[in-house]
Amino acid sequence: MPHLERFGTYVILSLSTTEKIFAFHNNVQVKYKEILSVKPVAKAWTTKVLRGLRAPGTGLPYVVALGTWRLRKGKNFVAVYGKRPAYIFTFTGGEFQQWIITPDNTPDEMAKMFEGVFQES
Repeated sequence: MPHLERFGTYVILSLSTTEKIFAFHNNVQVKYKEILSVKPVAKAWTTKVLRGLRAPGTGLPYVVALGTWRLRKGKNFVAVYGKRPAYIFTFTGGEFQQWIITPDNTPDEMAKMFEGVFQES
């Protein structure tokens, strides 16, 4: 599972070697000031959450979704496992419009790390 860490002004989404292979992507990072919101969602496997086409990446419905999801105007990075709760990170800039992830961080860690932008569900 991906792990979120905050280093100074950056937030880094660390992927395991296997995740990097199946996502066709290295670790992902964004400047903290570019985070518009962080919102927990109970169900990630809906068309309102996982939108667009997976290219490149790996996907088995309700099991794993890893990689880049392309939309008409931009792209999202997805790392979703099973039916676990996920988080949607929305950005004002950077490589991706959103991250949709199920990190191994606890909900308390997430709320504390993203205190200013965290939205309760």
